Amino acid sequence: MTIKTANDMLITVFGGSGFLGRHVVRALAKRGYRIRVAVRRPDLAGHLQPLGRVGQIHAVQANIRYRPSIDAAARDADAVINLVGVLFERGRQRFDALMTDGAEAVALAAAAYGAHVIHVSALGADANSTSHYARAKAGGEQAVLAAVPEAVVLRPSIMFGPEDDFFNRFAAMARLLPALPLVSGGHTRFQPVFVGDVATVIAEAVEGKAKAGTTYELGGPEVRTFKQLMEFVLATIERRRLLIPLPFGMAKLQAQFLQFLPKPPLTPDQVELLRVDNIVSPEAEREGRTISAFAVTPTAMETIVPTYLWRFRKYGQFRGRVA
Repeated sequence: MTIKTANDMLITVFGGSGFLGRHVVRALAKRGYRIRVAVRRPDLAGHLQPLGRVGQIHAVQANIRYRPSIDAAARDADAVINLVGVLFERGRQRFDALMTDGAEAVALAAAAYGAHVIHVSALGADANSTSHYARAKAGGEQAVLAAVPEAVVLRPSIMFGPEDDFFNRFAAMARLLPALPLVSGGHTRFQPVFVGDVATVIAEAVEGKAKAGTTYELGGPEVRTFKQLMEFVLATIERRRLLIPLPFGMAKLQAQFLQFLPKPPLTPDQVELLRVDNIVSPEAEREGRTISAFAVTPTAMETIVPTYLWRFRKYGQFRGRVA
């Protein structure tokens, strides 16, 4: 029997041009895999090419709502990684269509070609949640495991990194606004995890270092409340801003209007997500289904976030008075 090496193996990454995707592609390229990046707009995935050798990374067109394109992207792959997800709905980009039905379609296509499946969900996925996003993520997990019982499911907490949509968003708001809102007082707890660490876990899973049919919860080394995270952002960008508690009802009312912005800072569904802590569960800790199960030492946000939030300071990389 011929044993495949990394150079012989083809990995298909659905949603590989996004925030997490580019880090996953980089991690896989460093290990020598051939990578097929399945995205809606291959012409916009050129930034991935320099992450590997010439010809190592190839972008193909695939629409998660169109099964034939999914089958074509999964063909001959040794492993299929699904990173597809959206934070808010627009047009045909609906939670259920992408994160439940789409996840099932990817898993079924992978099963048809005998490929391993690594499905990235989200910490907080819950079939009984009041959040449509959380329910859709849970539905995707169930559909994937029903199609491929040996699939590995990864649930990261909020991820930080140079292109993140969390710390960058609130730093930008703090640069323009005199105050930042704290939904329900900012007591919701988070466990931010470095996007590079999540990418390493995915690469480790490709190499067979995850238990088949297991769901892992990925959090960073620290648990912080939303208020503490906002205080960290303000300290990092050296700006003084008021932190104003906002009851859930008022936050949801404001979100009803904000959701129609091109890139909404808050939606009603995201307000629902803030009702529940976004941290690794005691069960996952007890059963060893965390980032510690892999050869990864979680990176503290203090070592990474200041390296890219400096651009929101009044004086940029130069130190100055707190604005």
